[in-house]
Amino acid sequence: MENLYLIMIIALAGLAIADLVVGVSNDAVNFLNSAIGSKAVSFKTLMIVASIGVTVGAVFSSGLMEVARKGIFNPEQFVFSEIMVIFMAVMITDILLLDFFNTLGLPTSTTVSIVFELLGAAVAVSLIKIMAADGSFFDLIQYINTSKATEIILGIGLSVIFAFSIGAVVQWISRLLLSYNFLERARWVGALFGGIALTAITYFIFMKGLKGTPFAAERFDLLGGERIIDFLEQQVLVIVAISFLIWSILSYMVMAIFRMNIYTLIIIVGTFALALAFAGNDLVNFIGVPIAALDAFQRWSESGISPDQFSMAALSGKVETPTLLLIISGLIMVITLWFSSKAKAVVKTSIDLSSQSDIKERFEPNWLSRGMVRLAVGMNYMANYILPKPWIRTIDNRFKVPPATIAKIDAPAFDLVRAAVNLMVASVLISIATSMKLPLSTTYVTFMVAMGTSLADRAWGVESAVYRVAGVLNVIGGWFFTAIIAFLASATIASLIHWNEYVMFPLLLVLAVILLIRSYSVHRKQLKDAVAEDRLQKAESRSIQGVIHESADNISNVVNRGNRIYTNAIRGLALQDLTLLKRGRKQVDKLSDEIDDLRDNIFYFIKNLDESSVTASNFYLHILDYLTDLSQSLDFIARASYKHVNNNHKRLKFSQIRELKEIDDLLEGFFLETENAFESRSFEQIYDVLKRREEIFDFVQDKIQRQVERTRTEESSPKNTTLYFSILLETKDLLNAAFDLLTEYYKSHDSRVEPATIPQDEEEDV
Repeated sequence: MENLYLIMIIALAGLAIADLVVGVSNDAVNFLNSAIGSKAVSFKTLMIVASIGVTVGAVFSSGLMEVARKGIFNPEQFVFSEIMVIFMAVMITDILLLDFFNTLGLPTSTTVSIVFELLGAAVAVSLIKIMAADGSFFDLIQYINTSKATEIILGIGLSVIFAFSIGAVVQWISRLLLSYNFLERARWVGALFGGIALTAITYFIFMKGLKGTPFAAERFDLLGGERIIDFLEQQVLVIVAISFLIWSILSYMVMAIFRMNIYTLIIIVGTFALALAFAGNDLVNFIGVPIAALDAFQRWSESGISPDQFSMAALSGKVETPTLLLIISGLIMVITLWFSSKAKAVVKTSIDLSSQSDIKERFEPNWLSRGMVRLAVGMNYMANYILPKPWIRTIDNRFKVPPATIAKIDAPAFDLVRAAVNLMVASVLISIATSMKLPLSTTYVTFMVAMGTSLADRAWGVESAVYRVAGVLNVIGGWFFTAIIAFLASATIASLIHWNEYVMFPLLLVLAVILLIRSYSVHRKQLKDAVAEDRLQKAESRSIQGVIHESADNISNVVNRGNRIYTNAIRGLALQDLTLLKRGRKQVDKLSDEIDDLRDNIFYFIKNLDESSVTASNFYLHILDYLTDLSQSLDFIARASYKHVNNNHKRLKFSQIRELKEIDDLLEGFFLETENAFESRSFEQIYDVLKRREEIFDFVQDKIQRQVERTRTEESSPKNTTLYFSILLETKDLLNAAFDLLTEYYKSHDSRVEPATIPQDEEEDV
C-alpha cells in the first residue's frame, strides 16, 4: 500500500514540472502582451526584464500553498487515501486542460482552473462517501465550503466587467489628453503621467508582489511596530501621495536630463511588476498540490495509521514550500518563458485582438458580436447628434492615428500610451482587490483591461469590430468552459481513481502522458511545416520593376506548390488514396489563405509607392488576381477529387487515369520551366514558355474531345464523366490564369530599369 502512495508522490512531482511549463505558457500573456504589442523595447530586453521579475518573485515567494488555504473543501473531513485521490485527479486534469488552451492559443486562468478542479474532485469523493454512508445530498455542505466557492465565482465575474469598463474609461481620458502626438507634449505632462503610472505600478509591487512574503509579516520600529502589510493597507493615501510626488519629479528628470522616453520606462517597470507578482503569488498554484501531497504523505508515514483512517485535519493550516523548490520552480518558469512556442501563440491572440492595425482576423463574427457592434454604432450616432460639433472635431483629432503609422506593414499593434495604461490600470485593480481581500484572476483582469483600452482607443473600427468582439466573446466563453470542464473532468478522474486506485491511477497517468506527448508532437510538426513551407512574401518595393523582382520568389513558390497540389490530386485519384487527397486540400487551403493575406496588404503596398510609380499598383493587382484564379482552380480540382473518392464513387477508367497522368506530366514540365525562369530572374525566358501555349491547350482539348467520344459510345458512369470533365475544364482555367500571369510579367519587365526598393534605413524602421 505504501509503495502505491510513494509512486503517486513521484508522479505528482513530475506532473508539477509539467504543470509549471503549461501554466507559464498560458500566464505569460499577463505580463508580456503590453510590451510586445507596443514594441517598446527589443524582445531580448523584454525577456530579460520578465525573467528577472519571475526569478525575484519566485525567490521571495510566500512559499504558502494558496489553493489549500482557499477553503474550497474542508480537509478534516477526508482521510489520507481520499486526499491523494483528489490531488492526483487535480494535477492530471490541470496539465491537460491548460495544454489544451495553450494549443488553441487562448488565455485562461490557472487559478480558476485549479480551484474548480479541487472543487470537482472534492465533490466527487464527498458524494461517494455520502452514498456509502446512506447520507443526504445536503450533507455535502460539511465537506465543501460553498460560501467561499460562491465568493470566488462572483469576484471573478465582477472583475471581468470592472476591468473592461475602467480600462476603457482611463484609456479614453488618456488619449484625449495626450493624443497620438504624446511625445511632442510638454515635459510636465509626461512627468505627471509617469508619476501616476509608476505610483500605481510600484504600489502594486508592494501590495501584490510582496504580500505574504516573510518581509511583509515582519514588524518595524520605523512603522510604529506595525507589519509592512498592515502599513500598506492602512496608509494608502499617504503612500500614494509621497510616491506620486517622488515619481513625478524623477520622471521629469529622466526626460530632461537623460532624454529618455518616460513611457518606455513605465512599460519596463510594469512588465517587471506583473512578472514578479505572477511568480510570487501564482507559482504555488502549480506546485502547491504536489507540496501538500508530500506533506500529507510524510505525516501519514510517521503516524503508522492505515491510510483509510488517517485524518487530514493538518492540511487546514499553512503548508510551507521549501525555498529550494521555489528557486528550482522559478528557473523552470524562466526557461519555459524563453523557449515555449505555445506561450507566443497565447500572447499573439491577445495582441491581435487589441491591434490598432488591420490583421488577418482569426475569429468569425456571430450574431451576438454583430448585435453588440450595431448597438455601439447606434450609440455613437446618438452621441454625435447630441454633442456640439466643435467637441466632436476636437475629440476626433485627438484620436486620429498618424498616417505614417497606418502605412507601415509591421507597425506596433498599439502605441506606448495604451501599453502604459494597460499596465497601470491592471496594477491598480489588482492592488485594490488584494487590499480588500477580494478574489480575482490576474489573467482575466489584464486581458479585459487590454480589451477595454482597445475599444476606447478606436482600435475596433467598423472593418474589424465584429471580428474583435467575436474574439473577446470566444475567450470569455473559454473561461466559463475552463471552470465547467475543470470541475467535470476532475470529478470524473477522481471517481475513477477512487473506484480502483491500482488500475485507474497508472492507466490515467499513462493516458495523460500520451496525450501530452501527442500534443507536443503535433505542435512541433505544425511549426516545422510552417518553416519548411515558404510563405508568400508581401511586396514592399516602390516601383513596378522593383515589384517584378521582389515578387519573383512568390511566383516560383506558387508554381512549385501548385504543381505538387495538382500531382497529389491526380495520384490520389489513381490510387484511391484519401490521405493524399486530404493533404492536397490542406495545401491548397494554406495557399489560398496566403494569397488572401497578400490581397489584404494592398492598402499598405499602395501607400508605400512612389508617386512616379503608381502604375506598379495596377501590375500588382493583376498579379494577385491571376494568383487568386490559379488557387481557385487548384481548390476545385483538389476538392472534387477528394469528394469523389470519399463518397466511394466508381473508380476512373484506366484510360482516363492514363490521360490525366499525361496532362500532369505536361504541366509538370511547364511548371518547372516557369519556376526556373522566376528563380533565376531570367524574365526573358518567359517568352519561350509562352510559345508553348497553343501546344498545351490543344493537348488538353484533345483529351476533352476523347472523353466526349467515350461518353457517347462506352461511358456508363455519370459521376466519372462529371469528374473527368470538371478536372479537364478546370485545368484549362488553371492554364489560362498561369499564362496570363506570365504575359503580364513579360510585358511589364524592363531590364534597362533599376528596381526601386525601400532604403535600408527605412527597412529597419518598418
